[in-house]
Amino acid sequence: MRNYLQKLKALMLVTVLTLFSIAAANAQGREISGTVLDTSFGDPLPGVTVLVKGTTRGTTTDLDGKYTISVQPGDQVLVFSFVGFTPQEVTIGNQSTINIELDEDIQSLQEAVVIGYGTQDKKEITSAVASVGSEQFNRGNFPNPAQLLQGKVAGLSVTRPGGNPNQQPTIRLRGISSFGASQSPLIVLDGVIGASIDAVDPNDIETFDVLKDASAAAIYGTRGAAGVILITTKKGATKKGISSVTINTFGTAEAPTNLIPVLSPEEFVARGGTNFGAQTDWRDQVLQTAYNGTVNASITGGFENTSYLASVNYRNNDGIVQNTNRETLNTRFNLSHGALNNRLRLNMNLAYTTTDGTNVNAEAVRYATIYNPTAPVFENTEAAQRDFGGYFQRPLFDFYNPVALINQQRFTNEQRAAIYSFRADFDLNDKWTLSSQFSQDRFTDLATQFYSRQDFETGFGRNGQAGQNLFDRTTSIWNGTIRFEDEIADRLNFTFLAGGETQIFEERGMNASTTRFLFDQGPNNLGAGGLRLGPGTGMDSFATRAILNSLFGRANFNYANTYFLSASVRAETYSGFGRENQTGLFPAVSAGADLTQVFDMGIFSQFKARTSFGVVGQLPPSPTLALGIYGNGNRIPLDPTDPNSVFVGINQIANPNPQLRWETTREFTVGVDFGLMQGKITGQVDYYQRTISDLIFNTEVPVGAPNEFLPGNFYTATNIWANIGDLTSGGLEFLASVNDLKLGPVSWTPTVNFTIYQRTRIENIGIGSIQLPEIRQGIPGSPGQNNNPIVWNREGERIGDFYGPRMEGLTDGGEYILSGENPDQFERLGNGLPIGDFGFSNTFIYGNWDLNFLARGSWGHMIYNSFRGFYENADGASNTWNSVVTRNTPTNPLVTSTPTFSDLYLERGDFIRLDNLQLGYNFPTTSASISNLRFYGGVQNLITFTQFTGVDPEVRWTDTEDVLNPNPLAPGIERRNTYFLPRIWTLGLTLTFK
Repeated sequence: MRNYLQKLKALMLVTVLTLFSIAAANAQGREISGTVLDTSFGDPLPGVTVLVKGTTRGTTTDLDGKYTISVQPGDQVLVFSFVGFTPQEVTIGNQSTINIELDEDIQSLQEAVVIGYGTQDKKEITSAVASVGSEQFNRGNFPNPAQLLQGKVAGLSVTRPGGNPNQQPTIRLRGISSFGASQSPLIVLDGVIGASIDAVDPNDIETFDVLKDASAAAIYGTRGAAGVILITTKKGATKKGISSVTINTFGTAEAPTNLIPVLSPEEFVARGGTNFGAQTDWRDQVLQTAYNGTVNASITGGFENTSYLASVNYRNNDGIVQNTNRETLNTRFNLSHGALNNRLRLNMNLAYTTTDGTNVNAEAVRYATIYNPTAPVFENTEAAQRDFGGYFQRPLFDFYNPVALINQQRFTNEQRAAIYSFRADFDLNDKWTLSSQFSQDRFTDLATQFYSRQDFETGFGRNGQAGQNLFDRTTSIWNGTIRFEDEIADRLNFTFLAGGETQIFEERGMNASTTRFLFDQGPNNLGAGGLRLGPGTGMDSFATRAILNSLFGRANFNYANTYFLSASVRAETYSGFGRENQTGLFPAVSAGADLTQVFDMGIFSQFKARTSFGVVGQLPPSPTLALGIYGNGNRIPLDPTDPNSVFVGINQIANPNPQLRWETTREFTVGVDFGLMQGKITGQVDYYQRTISDLIFNTEVPVGAPNEFLPGNFYTATNIWANIGDLTSGGLEFLASVNDLKLGPVSWTPTVNFTIYQRTRIENIGIGSIQLPEIRQGIPGSPGQNNNPIVWNREGERIGDFYGPRMEGLTDGGEYILSGENPDQFERLGNGLPIGDFGFSNTFIYGNWDLNFLARGSWGHMIYNSFRGFYENADGASNTWNSVVTRNTPTNPLVTSTPTFSDLYLERGDFIRLDNLQLGYNFPTTSASISNLRFYGGVQNLITFTQFTGVDPEVRWTDTEDVLNPNPLAPGIERRNTYFLPRIWTLGLTLTFK
């Protein structure tokens, strides 16, 4: 971070020198010498131009930042300028030595915005693109880099309900983009397309560039339907012979917050609960204050025409639930070299990440809230010691000791990710540039599961169970481009890019599990399990390979820095589509004009109106969906008397569909980039309309009926993947910043953004004879609510609508009085998706102090509170579990009906959260070896304002009942296993050595 005290000193020095020069002008010819330093790091700046103002007489600084210049009588001002820094003028006066410090020109550095396969000047951008630099990132402990953007970009939603350190955030750009394929934006990491966002440490990221609309994303063809996030990592120093080492380390303390209140043991017994004679706070037994540490170390440097960065990042994150942990070690090396007078530029990026995660059974989180508060943790009986390791257990429905669950079961993930890329750019001349890049992204995940022989939930009945799952993914990419740039007419600049690309996707995996162990051995000796067949056992493997070949081109026109036009097209062939529809075409066009260059617009210093239209596609979730997929069936003994005659039969999983094609998104955007009062206020406004057609979805079909996608054949399986639906959506996005607003001695930079969504509507669901007027999802679960899906997605209506009866009152006996008794009478009760999101970022600077905080929120979404939906009633069956404390809590039994869904259990999820607050101090240093010393402290999830009474009012874009397959057609459900939400306190130190 820039040293603001040194900046203030430099400005004061300029003022003093100016006043002094007025009082005593120098009338003699003489020499002036001095040194030019970088304000941020105190490093010397070589190559700075030093000119006598109003003349062509000048010089440049040497490698040590030193200069000497001759001045004549009448010379009054020296001008210091350097690319990437703010020019500075100094009055000469009678000085013989002038030392100055130049400030980085942040606005200048941000002018170049990363777009697909290159960069573009910010002033020329005519699509909806947002850039967030490292100085704007959220401050705190973020295991996932996406959290750096939370609340920062209009239209971008980053959510992670609860606080599980191993849970990945959900990322949505402009809402829902599909419900059968991926809805997460495409990640492009230093040009590596489709990279995992976990492959980079937050500390190594320089900028995020978010391509929000289809015209910007169309250059990526069938992968840009959900938007594109371009990540650029930090590079080496550009100053010759300069190197620096930065160490950033911080520790955190995480404490549970917002625990749902439950009945005390006395209240539980009074309402009819079984009394086991103890008093146990189960959440106190499973929760902890988690103390964590993070260390980032990096070295950057440069010599001759070479610059480099090497970094090591270590993060340890214990969860607030005991036995949950995420430990990550990330290493990175970036190298850039210029040869042939910098006509040939070579870049190499290498990164390797290891992540070891430990999880507990998510149901332990639920039982920690609702387990019988009179039950003890341990039981000193011979049976309990022998069978359950001394833990208290009882053979009741849905009744498992949570402390036993987190100690007698273990789930781990060992993830290894390696990304390497090599890029070369060669200037044929000053107009033509050839570029080529090869990259490979390799990811491996070894997951294990272990259930002790004394684990009452699973292992006890099977004498232990263990398993392993191995998944491996390799993505190889080669692309080549040619770029032309020239002024083809008076004041008309033209840039053209053409290229080709091949991407190969390879995945494979294997799974094995077994039961019946003589003693607990864990998952690393599966051969010790006595049973290979039956419940809890299995063995399978798979492998897939797909190829995506592409040709693309883009042309940009800039007339007089006033009128701008961009057009692109990409043609792609993907082997995973049906043989009749493997090739697609994805065009885009956008245009804009800075009207302040045409008219006098008063206070507006910029008013760039723009419009764009683009077509993008979406790949299927698997490259095998167009095929008639077969899997393993039952074991078949061909000869009952011969045990070696057993074979595994074949079972068809899905029907073939040679007509399967990409999903298509068409998006129209109009927007304005504005600046007021000479850039004091800057911002963007965008309005978009989106149409998504040919949605890929798996639907049931009648076996034996004609297969209309393969004429002459019949359905031989119960389902098929097909393009069956269309969606429409839209929205309004707004962003505004006030830059460096002065409040006396305090500098304040506030930024506000908000998004208003036009919720996604289903225009139709079906194709040919396959017609689905609605898709019902979101089953609450056991006990008693396994047959009543509560989210109905109906044709002509919005995705995520809750349907059910309304609560009209209670009988004298505490029974429900509902508006409808069967689904035909149910009403629309609300929607699980938000109407809007907002973020309010603030930076305050006072001397060497800086304060940053973010307030963010969402509104308009409803959440099904499943804790209330199951555990607030006083019916007899509910006496097994504790009750959550609400206005209906049965301390004096109020609601006696068996729990069932109604609007009683839907709550507004609107919230405002003070999410990230950090206070820092930059110590002034005159050390020859230390250029930056900063201490800071902060807090995350400081306070939340909401009416929601569950764990977390955060938007649920998907239903995570099946963690491996989140369901986008059942948003808005807070499941009973939602991880508790922590408040995170941070204390850290940043130290930079020259």
